[in-house]
Amino acid sequence: MSAPGDPQGTSTRPYLLRALHDWCTDNGFTPYIAVHVDSGVQVPQEYVKNGEIVLNIGFEATSGLQLGNEFIEFKARFGGLAREIVVPVDHVVAIYARENGQGMAFPMPSGPAAVPEGAGGPRALRLASSEPAGEPGAAPSGAAGDAGERDDGGPDPDPAAPGGGRPALKRVK
Repeated sequence: MSAPGDPQGTSTRPYLLRALHDWCTDNGFTPYIAVHVDSGVQVPQEYVKNGEIVLNIGFEATSGLQLGNEFIEFKARFGGLAREIVVPVDHVVAIYARENGQGMAFPMPSGPAAVPEGAGGPRALRLASSEPAGEPGAAPSGAAGDAGERDDGGPDPDPAAPGGGRPALKRVK
């Protein structure tokens, strides 16, 4: 981040993430984030695929959600187990509404640990799956319980979602 008074200013990413989270919430949509995972990200590793995880950051799926300037922090249930999630804001590569795919993609984090060996990197602009990173249930269900999960542990598909609940991130110009 830049120092106060720096002509560059601070990063716009945390402000845009909060704005799009508010927009999703105000419109009754479910906000999802795609996160580039490396050693600086605290998420359940069993749900990470190709160096990426997709997380539901809606209020009904999280507990204690904090969308800070440096980190996104919350508690969520994965497979019935409560987990602490800590995501550096610069590791969020997209935020979008599950129901219609509208949102915004961001550049990959830079640095030597940005892309783990063997990982192809995130699918930032082809987020076509409502199931995170190929694993059912990786998007957290309600943090206060497992309401909203199917018997197999995955989230219930949204009947209102176009295309059978498989939104795609769209570029809005």
